[in-house]
Amino acid sequence: MYIDVILPVPLDGVFTYSVPQSLEGQVRVGVRVLVPFGRSKTYVGIVDKSPVNCQLSDVKYKDVLQVLDASPILTDCQLRLWQWISDYYMSPIGEVYKAALPSGLKAEDGYRPKTELYIRLTPKFRSEQALHIALDMLQRAPSQQKAFIDFLDLALSNEDYLAGITRDELLNQGHTLATITALVKRGLLETFEQEVGRLNHGGEPHPERIKTLSLAQQDAYNQIQFAFLKKNVTLLHGVTSSGKTEIYIHLIQQALEKQQQVLYLLPEIALTVQMMDRLQRIFGNRLGIYHSKYSDAERVEIWQKQLSTHPYDVILGARSAVFLPFQRLGLVIVDEEHETSYKQQDPAPRYHARDTAIVLAQMMGAKVLLGTATPSTETYHNAQTGKYGLVELKERYQGILLPEIQVVDIKDLQHRKMMSGPFSPQLLLKVREALERGEQAILFQNRRGYAPMIECRKCGWVPHCQNCDVSLTYHRHLNQLTCHYCGSTYQVPVECPACGSRDLASRGYGTEKIEDQVREIFPEARIARMDLDTTRSRQAYERIINDFSAGRTNLLIGTQMISKGLDFDRVSVVGILNADTMLNYPDFRAYEHAFMMMAQVSGRAGRKGRQGLVILQTKSPDLSVIRQVVNNDFDAFFRSILAERRQFRYPPYCRLVYVFLKHRSDSFADAAGHDLGRLLRQWFGARVLGPDRPAVAKVKSLAIRKLVLKLEPGLNMSDVRKYLALARQQMLQDKRYTSLQIYFDIDPL
Repeated sequence: MYIDVILPVPLDGVFTYSVPQSLEGQVRVGVRVLVPFGRSKTYVGIVDKSPVNCQLSDVKYKDVLQVLDASPILTDCQLRLWQWISDYYMSPIGEVYKAALPSGLKAEDGYRPKTELYIRLTPKFRSEQALHIALDMLQRAPSQQKAFIDFLDLALSNEDYLAGITRDELLNQGHTLATITALVKRGLLETFEQEVGRLNHGGEPHPERIKTLSLAQQDAYNQIQFAFLKKNVTLLHGVTSSGKTEIYIHLIQQALEKQQQVLYLLPEIALTVQMMDRLQRIFGNRLGIYHSKYSDAERVEIWQKQLSTHPYDVILGARSAVFLPFQRLGLVIVDEEHETSYKQQDPAPRYHARDTAIVLAQMMGAKVLLGTATPSTETYHNAQTGKYGLVELKERYQGILLPEIQVVDIKDLQHRKMMSGPFSPQLLLKVREALERGEQAILFQNRRGYAPMIECRKCGWVPHCQNCDVSLTYHRHLNQLTCHYCGSTYQVPVECPACGSRDLASRGYGTEKIEDQVREIFPEARIARMDLDTTRSRQAYERIINDFSAGRTNLLIGTQMISKGLDFDRVSVVGILNADTMLNYPDFRAYEHAFMMMAQVSGRAGRKGRQGLVILQTKSPDLSVIRQVVNNDFDAFFRSILAERRQFRYPPYCRLVYVFLKHRSDSFADAAGHDLGRLLRQWFGARVLGPDRPAVAKVKSLAIRKLVLKLEPGLNMSDVRKYLALARQQMLQDKRYTSLQIYFDIDPL
């Protein structure tokens, strides 16, 4: 018997092993097997194809060492999804395996269930007469007698008193470990380990808590239902605070009534904090949460629960939740579908969770609802051309007005020396008034750290990363310089190594510097900062969001994390400190991303009770995109973007593929880029652009070159991928390029 096995290695294809006769009855598709690899390594692999009996006399295959599962940990649908991701995104299936499975399912020693120490009566003291004898025995040991009586009270309060109680329960009654140990030594009590789940048991479901939809929401809900009769994917385009979540809840409840499962995707882990509380009040223990900030053991337990006979009916999660096993998936909700966070950048596979979720739903016969106030250009184009259904919700819930957006020309104010650092007088005034009224404010600066760089005022020297082609970001609270590409840290120089001057100054503003200056300007404010540096753990996310929601903090400073669907009742003022950093980014999507980010962060203002105010600071107030944000004119913005995209052949009028080459030698990377470009032009002609040096041309000591393929609709993408794979193979066969890395980014963002 021979089987094909998927291994967690970055090599194309699967690997064939022979199955010893003693293990033949245990091998099934989707189970994990322990196999040897190379001279000395062993890996946990996944059986990919049905076992076959055949005689292969020419090849000696290695034996499977062990079968690790009694039943499959992957469904057939998951394996098909893995293969689709591998094929479509041109990534070895071993890379998909590494991204999809929790680490505890990939390790040889595997996942260890969480256990807790319990105590119970020993068999000889489980009768009423024996208990009287025990109490008499303890008359001269009052502390032990009291502990034994408390134990009995706790144990007898359970339906099954012989099941025992946790040792911690008795310790919480004020008894010592020594006292409990003495009762065990006397033979009255015994201890035992019992497996306990790490999962949150959210309580009983309360569907009666679902709110009645407004007339506008009900109309949108009905339109979605009708669209689903004709389309498998529907876009819900609703302005910020229009009540899209309430519509989702009604759709989830309808799916549950049909005995279907629901996958609810969010782009940021931060969003799951608020959404979890909201959904758990209604769906209780039918709701499971899954994202990378949960411990590996928790993720393994959720995975196993989804394979059980009582899986979660609703999964709320970030990007990685698309990989969970589903048995009867009926609805997928992709909230904030426009968000770039859904696209995995590094490492491979460079998949898009929104598009992957659509494929998963198609495989399982489920419907997909994409929700957003600012649809991506490709999604909106698909909706406008009839590929997707389209439902629009143009008014805010309870008739609350969209925020007033006031544009402040900071170029003029800087010229007149009226700016206080990055703050205009108008912004400071409105924030102060909001705080004095007991309201809250948000300041948005899409750059973390203290300052983007430090600079010698005498000669202009700027410290750069030794491994990457970028300047170092100054983090004042850590007193270090950090590379945001490779993570390397450096000491802050005392003097300039170029000219010896000690006149070094920070340039620009990161969220850390904004926070310091805001504390000086508003000493009475209760300030929180939300960026990658302050949200390293799940608890940090929850603390920052819960404190702001409860009013324990009243001024929130943050990066794009705060722009994504968070719902705060008392925010009346939002400040966008510098729109130009988003608008001037060297990318064809810069205006699209800037419009989305500004519209989304503006939507945090005035969500309950009154119209909010947004102060939008920019040096380019006359740009059309600024006017479109102010007027919330998505249609005009979309028309202008489409006209540009059509003229210059960008999505949705073509498919993009980026081809990256990396090598330790800059000259080798350059030569390889030109060789690969010539090779690709033999097949694709003028569709190939480059090679070019990207904006960041060295990362982690590797020089980078980039080729771009612009592929018109109608081209057979399967053939395109075959030619790309062939080109890579031919390049790597050249002895000069043995250490060259070539990889592809399909549908890049």
